[in-house]
This record gives sequence, C-alpha cells and structure tokens, in this order.
Amino acid sequence: MASTPPRTRVARPPATLTHAHGTFLRDGRPHRVLSGSLHYFRVHPEQWADRLDRLAALGLNTVDTYIPWNFHERRPGDVRFDGWRDVARFARLAQRAGLDLVMRPGPYICAEWDNGGLPAWLTGTPGMRPRTSHQPYLDAVGRWFDELVPRVADLQAVRGGPVVAVQIENEYGSYGDDHAYVRWVRDALVDRGITELLYTADGPTPLMLDGGTVAGELAAATFGSRPAEAAALLRARRPGEPFFCAEFWNGWFDHWGEKHHVRSPDSAAQDVGDILEAGGSVSLYMAHGGTNFGLWAGANHDGDTFRPTVTSYDSDAPVAEHGALTPKFHALRERIAAALGDRAPRRPLPADPPLLRPRTLPVTRQAALLNALRAATEPVRAAVPLSFEELGQSAGLVLYAARPLLPHGEQELTVTDLHDRAQVFVDGVPVAVLDRETSSFTVTGTGARIRLELLVENQGRINYGPLLGQGKGILGGVRVERRLVHGWTMRRLPLDEWTPHDITRAASAGAPGGTAGFASARLDVTEPADTFLALPGFAKGFVWVNDALLGRYWEVGPQTTLYLPRPFLRAGANTLTVLELERFGEHVALLDRPDLGPVEEYVETFD
Repeated sequence: MASTPPRTRVARPPATLTHAHGTFLRDGRPHRVLSGSLHYFRVHPEQWADRLDRLAALGLNTVDTYIPWNFHERRPGDVRFDGWRDVARFARLAQRAGLDLVMRPGPYICAEWDNGGLPAWLTGTPGMRPRTSHQPYLDAVGRWFDELVPRVADLQAVRGGPVVAVQIENEYGSYGDDHAYVRWVRDALVDRGITELLYTADGPTPLMLDGGTVAGELAAATFGSRPAEAAALLRARRPGEPFFCAEFWNGWFDHWGEKHHVRSPDSAAQDVGDILEAGGSVSLYMAHGGTNFGLWAGANHDGDTFRPTVTSYDSDAPVAEHGALTPKFHALRERIAAALGDRAPRRPLPADPPLLRPRTLPVTRQAALLNALRAATEPVRAAVPLSFEELGQSAGLVLYAARPLLPHGEQELTVTDLHDRAQVFVDGVPVAVLDRETSSFTVTGTGARIRLELLVENQGRINYGPLLGQGKGILGGVRVERRLVHGWTMRRLPLDEWTPHDITRAASAGAPGGTAGFASARLDVTEPADTFLALPGFAKGFVWVNDALLGRYWEVGPQTTLYLPRPFLRAGANTLTVLELERFGEHVALLDRPDLGPVEEYVETFD
C-alpha cells in the first residue's frame, strides 16, 4: 500500500458509533460513552483481563488505549505484535469484559511515554521534522500505518470486534497548526480500512482547537477542570456535536524530585458529575495507570528545566497501580451510577489482589561500577563523543572515555549539550555529577594525561512540546577550558535490551569495590503474588527481577517503592539484580503497600 493516501476516495460506510443533534448514537440508539484509559503497554499481559474487569465494575462501558509506535517497532522494519504487544488479544479481552474499545494510534501519543511514542531511530534521523507534512516523516508513518491500521480495522465493531472509535493524531493543537498533516493522518486511517467514528482531541482553548481539529470529524476536548466552560466552547464551535471529554484528568503524573500529585475523590467526582449532568460523555484519564516498566518513562521540559517522569504511572487513578480499588473508585462509581439511574449496571466488586508478606532481603555486592560497565560491551571509537542516536541506541547508559592532557593547575572542563545526566570520573575516582543545567567542573592538572570517564544516563525522552525528539548523550563535545577533547571511546549500555547473559557478564566482571556497582538478592516464594520493592539506603539505579528490567529508582523521590507484579515472579527462587550508580544500601525490602511519596493536590486548569 502506498504510504501517501490517494486524494479521491469513496464515502465511508455507516459506523457503529455515530452522532446526531448533540447526542451519541450506538447502532442508532442514544448512547453515552463512559470510558476509561488503560494502556496495555503499562500492564503485564497476564493482568490485562483483571484490570479490564475492574474498569467494568467501575460502571464504564468503554476502554481506550494509545498504541505506542516505538513499543512495536524498536528497530526499523522489525514490527512486533506478539506477547506484550498483542493488541488484538487485548481487544478481545476488552470485548469479553463487555467493553467497547477506543483506539488512539497516534502516530504521536504523548502519554508521558518515551519520545511521545515516536521511535528514537526516526526522530534521530538528520533533518527529520516529526508531526508535520515533511515527506520523509509521512513516508515513515505510512509504512507503520501499513502494518498497524489494517489490524485495528479488523477489530472494528462493524467487523464483529470491540473498536467503535479511532483518534486522529493526539492533541495536535498543543503542538502545531499544520492542518494538511492532520488531514493526512485522517486520510491514512480511512484509506487503510477505518470506517468507525473518527475524532480529534485537544485542550479546551481556542488556540488548541484551532490547531488540532479537522472539518467533518468529531472534535473532543481534554481537560481536568471547568467542564461547563469546555462544553460551552465546543458547542459554540461545533453545534450539533456531542460534548465529549476524551480525557478527564482525575489524577496526574509525577516527575522525579517533585511531590506525588493527587486529586481528591470529591473533586474528581464533582467534575465528572458535571460532565454527565451536562449530557456529556467522558473518558477517565487514567482509569488505571499502570507502570513505566523498563526505561519507557518519558520526560517534560518546562522551558527552564528538564523533568523526567518516574517509574510509577499510578496517576492517582481510581484503580491503583497494583489493581486495588481506591476511595476515588467508589466515589466515581457512585457518581456514574447516579447519572445513569435505573440503567446503571452494578457489577460485583473484585477483591484487591493478594500481596506477598513483607520481608527484608540481604544483598550481595558484585562487580564494582566502572569495571562492570567497561566489561559489558566492546568500545566504539570516534574523534568526538557520539550521541545515543549515532550509536544506534535508544535508552540506557553510555560510558564515554578519553585521555586529555591537563596543564598544571586548576582546569575547567565543560560538557556542552549534555542530555541528560553524567557521573564524572577522573582516574576511576568520582569527581562530579552533571546535568543539563550544571555542565562544568574543575580538575587539578599535573601536566599529565588523565583518564576521563563520563557515565551518561538518558533519563527519558521528552514526550510533549517543541523539544519532542531531542537527542541524547553528549551532543556538543567536551572542552578543557577552550580546547575540545578528541579521541573518545564509547561503550553502549542499552540496559532495557540486555539479555540474561549480558546482565551476568556485567555483574560478574570483577570484584566488589567502592560504593556502587552491581548487587543481588534472592527472593524465595511459594506462591507468587504482587509486592512493592523498596531500596533503603540506595541512591540511584535500576532493578531487574529475574530477567525483566523493572525500572528506575532514585532517592530524590517522590516514589520510594517500585511495584513488582506477580507475573514477574515464579514459584521458588527469584533473583533481584541491582545496578547502583552512586551508593549501596545494605538490604532491599518487600512491602505490602506502595509509597509514592509526600502528596500534593493538583488539578490542571490551563491557566
């Protein structure tokens, strides 16, 4: 199929979900969309059915999910829809739970997901202009849509599946105003078989709606407050269309170093009630947040500071990260039931998932940090430090090394365009920690060469705003005073791609030493169940459970526990492997409740 859709097309056949006179119709009968977001890529596949049942018990009739391109095509041409990526299986489970399904295929999704769902190999292509009519970008999206969209089309309700609506791009009016591009995405969906309802979703401001809506397709809004104002704006602009809040932010996500954002059950339920009383439809974002397992968490930039997103995506949702039903669940369930009256289905409430008993596990230290990472992979050599993109690496760490000659006396070394964080070692000794805002340090020279090593961490690719697609690593070189340092070796450390052999090779590369490196703990379980992993005394690093990378931890918080789902464990012995970058603790702990940090009430207002 051509990647550029033809300009002429036949009319779309009737859809299952339509609208007339300001009301949704499902198969011609008045209908209200009561949806919640649940991302299959943030929930272990063995838990999909459980979480979908919990959304149904909340009183919802629909579930929506994004589809992250980079999750399915990590390398160009290697497109996967198996295992954790089996969208069709997720759709069938939603249908079995009695839920309609709204698909949001992007190609950009935001979602606090790494790079907004766009592959790093795409945005790292020199000259690429994502989310525009730039032809190389359209060609790449066309190839991806050739793989994806026919699969979504086969799941449509008109073909016996659960999909009743498909979103066109995602909140495009918050990014740009290339209307030809948004229309191209719409046409690309239609030409590949989408016949169900199409819609756009944008923030409830004239600026955002001007940039993101498409003539002839339903315009929905995304917001967390002031539903009456949003409804008035949409109805003024789109008379006759139903009022649809495609994302109601009943909670919020967290960045490292901030507080845990929460929203009171009463506040969330009040606004949801107002949407429903105004005759609107709604999708709760998130109904169940899940987890940024591995290194999939994204990041934001507020114009001054880079802000990486934490591993948890609990989002203070009504169904908690581990599946528990929260006070917000019950408040929203009652408000939805009140709006529906006698038509409200009352499904039984599922019990909270079982948890392992709390315990403490001693850790055994393994190879010291630099020895382990030097032995983990063969070096790449170049005159200048190469970016992650030039090294063909999306996530993880890169260990850069050079041997500059330093004159006698204090010498200032500067790393230009560091993305995102670097631990600096001189002759094996840690001397500084740099980030985007702090990029210089001082070393005392003796007239001899030093071994300069910088361990650079990609802390998540920006997922929102004009800096989308920004590169990672050392992008502008390293200087001693005014003189550039040349002659570099780089060791690729894509932790999220490591095999069990890679982990073992690094962890056993040498003797323990210093305050950082690898450590392991053994966890014996009779019957696997969920638990929460705490690392008291540890500073910053990564944790594997058996062969799965659970995610990042960092003492700056807010979260101090990592959710460890039952499917990651097996009956008998399990191995926890820790890569600590700065300072070991003495043990790890399993807890029977999460600790996501000190809380802060947050309601998005667009002010």
